[in-house]
Amino acid sequence: MPKDSTVRLQQIRQMIAQQAARMMAEDGISDFAYAKKKAGRQLGAVDLNCLPTNAQIEEEIKLFHEIYQGEEQPATLLQLRNDALLVMKMLEKFNPFLTGSVLDGTAGRYAETHIHLFVDSLKDVEMFLLNNQLPYESDEKSYRTSNSRGGADKKGNGRKKVPVFTLDGPNGLIKLSVFEVNDVRTGTMHSVSGGHAAKADVKSVQALIDDVTAAV
Repeated sequence: MPKDSTVRLQQIRQMIAQQAARMMAEDGISDFAYAKKKAGRQLGAVDLNCLPTNAQIEEEIKLFHEIYQGEEQPATLLQLRNDALLVMKMLEKFNPFLTGSVLDGTAGRYAETHIHLFVDSLKDVEMFLLNNQLPYESDEKSYRTSNSRGGADKKGNGRKKVPVFTLDGPNGLIKLSVFEVNDVRTGTMHSVSGGHAAKADVKSVQALIDDVTAAV
């Protein structure tokens, strides 16, 4: 590919990454693939070769927070973590773990909060939500996993589809992905790095919040 074409392609990818980052930071979109494809359409770039990597978009999200939400984003993140902790304590018997942007610190205004539950019975979670009059919408989500027991590739990775209950939280949607209890030993894969996605239990999330409030 000629040098000028390579430079132009890099410029287009950066523009798409910046547009996708803005949507994810401002609108709470959490799906990298959706954000980059929508940004590409908005900029008239429909060739998949023009799309940036998830890592490029994540870097642009961090820059967006620094430039446009330098004061707002830390307070927003703290509020989202407090909301997550409240829900996790309420659902503590279902072995909750926080994951995603609210845990890694890239969450902004209206970001989705992702909590994984590990249970013996999906019905127990559903009945708990109903008995506590917590309205929810139900759906499914497919996760890339490591050490999957079925449908694994040569590296031992596979996919697992799990039920998801979506709650309307005070500062954004809270998504509860419900795994089988033994899946706690099966790591889900990070959408950016491709490695194991970090997750934190109630005690760890409380420690994150305490560290921030102690520094204020």
